[in-house]
Amino acid sequence: MDNVLKHFLVPKHEIVPKEKEEEVLKALQCDKSMMPRILEEDPAVEAIGGKKGDVLKITRNSLTAGKSIYFRVVY
Repeated sequence: MDNVLKHFLVPKHEIVPKEKEEEVLKALQCDKSMMPRILEEDPAVEAIGGKKGDVLKITRNSLTAGKSIYFRVVY
């Protein structure tokens, strides 16, 4: 498969713009060192061009909640 993001089991991954990072961290009441990590070598991270230190927004479809949003920092 050329693009892993097109697979139906892979949720939507987005890089949070640098100017929005502070807003996200404040809403989560944490800093980057406290966030769950995702490897820079992860195929989805590579597909969107994520670099170390980037904050990612991952949107998953959920049967009970409709959509679930998760944040990860690229490590």
